[in-house]
Amino acid sequence: MAVEDTDFLFPPKVMPELRDVRGLEWKSMVDRISLQAPDAIERVAFVLMMVRMNGCTTCQADSFKAMRGCSSCSVQTVKRFRGDDKELINQLEVARRELVTYMKKQGKK
Repeated sequence: MAVEDTDFLFPPKVMPELRDVRGLEWKSMVDRISLQAPDAIERVAFVLMMVRMNGCTTCQADSFKAMRGCSSCSVQTVKRFRGDDKELINQLEVARRELVTYMKKQGKK
Protein backbone atom coordinates (compact mmCIF):
# COMPACT_ATOMS: atom_id res chain seq x y z
CA MET A 1 0.00 0.00 0.00
CA ALA A 2 1.51 3.32 -1.07
CA VAL A 3 1.09 6.44 1.01
CA GLU A 4 0.45 9.51 -1.11
CA ASP A 5 1.57 11.79 1.70
CA THR A 6 5.25 10.90 1.56
CA ASP A 7 7.82 13.20 -0.06
CA PHE A 8 11.61 13.24 -0.08
CA LEU A 9 11.76 16.21 2.28
CA PHE A 10 9.23 18.05 4.42
CA PRO A 11 6.51 19.29 2.07
CA PRO A 12 5.18 22.81 2.74
CA LYS A 13 1.66 21.55 2.02
CA VAL A 14 1.77 19.96 5.50
CA MET A 15 2.13 23.34 7.26
CA PRO A 16 -1.59 23.89 7.87
CA GLU A 17 -1.83 20.49 9.57
CA LEU A 18 0.76 21.66 12.12
CA ARG A 19 -1.19 24.79 13.05
CA ASP A 20 -3.10 23.44 16.05
CA VAL A 21 -0.41 21.10 17.39
CA ARG A 22 1.16 23.61 19.81
CA GLY A 23 0.32 26.89 21.55
CA LEU A 24 -0.67 30.34 20.36
CA GLU A 25 2.85 31.48 19.40
CA TRP A 26 3.32 28.39 17.24
CA LYS A 27 -0.14 28.80 15.67
CA SER A 28 0.56 32.45 14.86
CA MET A 29 3.91 31.57 13.29
CA VAL A 30 2.45 28.77 11.16
CA ASP A 31 -0.41 31.04 10.01
CA ARG A 32 2.02 33.80 9.03
CA ILE A 33 4.43 31.52 7.20
CA SER A 34 1.72 29.55 5.41
CA LEU A 35 0.59 32.74 3.66
CA GLN A 36 4.05 33.60 2.35
CA ALA A 37 5.29 32.99 -1.17
CA PRO A 38 6.97 29.61 -1.73
CA ASP A 39 10.40 31.27 -2.09
CA ALA A 40 10.08 33.58 0.94
CA ILE A 41 13.11 33.17 3.18
CA GLU A 42 11.07 32.49 6.32
CA ARG A 43 9.03 29.81 4.56
CA VAL A 44 12.17 28.12 3.24
CA ALA A 45 13.66 28.36 6.75
CA PHE A 46 10.55 26.64 8.15
CA VAL A 47 11.04 23.79 5.69
CA LEU A 48 14.71 23.53 6.67
CA MET A 49 13.79 23.49 10.37
CA MET A 50 11.23 20.73 9.83
CA VAL A 51 13.62 18.69 7.66
CA ARG A 52 16.08 18.76 10.55
CA MET A 53 13.51 18.03 13.25
CA ASN A 54 11.85 15.20 11.30
CA GLY A 55 15.12 13.67 10.15
CA CYS A 56 13.93 13.77 6.54
CA THR A 57 17.43 13.26 5.11
CA THR A 58 17.70 9.84 6.74
CA CYS A 59 14.12 8.70 6.08
CA GLN A 60 13.96 5.57 3.95
CA ALA A 61 11.07 4.90 1.56
CA ASP A 62 10.38 1.54 3.18
CA SER A 63 10.63 2.75 6.79
CA PHE A 64 7.66 2.79 9.14
CA LYS A 65 8.00 6.57 9.36
CA ALA A 66 7.79 7.01 5.59
CA MET A 67 4.93 4.58 5.29
CA ARG A 68 2.90 6.68 7.74
CA GLY A 69 3.48 9.79 5.63
CA CYS A 70 4.94 13.25 6.10
CA SER A 71 1.85 14.68 7.78
CA SER A 72 1.80 12.09 10.56
CA CYS A 73 5.56 12.26 11.02
CA SER A 74 5.57 16.06 11.22
CA VAL A 75 2.63 16.30 13.60
CA GLN A 76 4.20 13.71 15.89
CA THR A 77 7.59 15.43 15.78
CA VAL A 78 6.18 18.85 16.67
CA LYS A 79 3.96 17.39 19.41
CA ARG A 80 6.89 15.53 20.95
CA PHE A 81 9.22 18.54 20.93
CA ARG A 82 10.14 19.00 24.57
CA GLY A 83 10.79 22.72 24.47
CA ASP A 84 8.24 25.49 24.39
CA ASP A 85 6.99 27.45 21.39
CA LYS A 86 9.70 30.09 21.88
CA GLU A 87 12.37 27.43 21.43
CA LEU A 88 10.76 26.30 18.18
CA ILE A 89 10.57 29.89 16.98
CA ASN A 90 14.24 30.27 17.89
CA GLN A 91 15.06 27.21 15.77
CA LEU A 92 13.25 28.86 12.88
CA GLU A 93 15.33 32.01 13.37
CA VAL A 94 18.55 29.96 13.40
CA ALA A 95 17.55 28.29 10.11
CA ARG A 96 16.63 31.69 8.62
CA ARG A 97 20.02 33.18 9.55
CA GLU A 98 21.82 30.18 8.07
CA LEU A 99 19.93 30.61 4.81
CA VAL A 100 20.68 34.34 4.67
CA THR A 101 24.38 33.63 5.28
CA TYR A 102 24.38 30.95 2.58
CA MET A 103 22.63 33.22 0.09
CA LYS A 104 25.12 36.04 0.74
CA LYS A 105 27.98 33.65 0.07
CA GLN A 106 26.29 32.65 -3.19
CA GLY A 107 25.95 36.32 -4.17
CA LYS A 108 22.16 36.46 -3.83
CA LYS A 109 20.19 39.21 -2.09
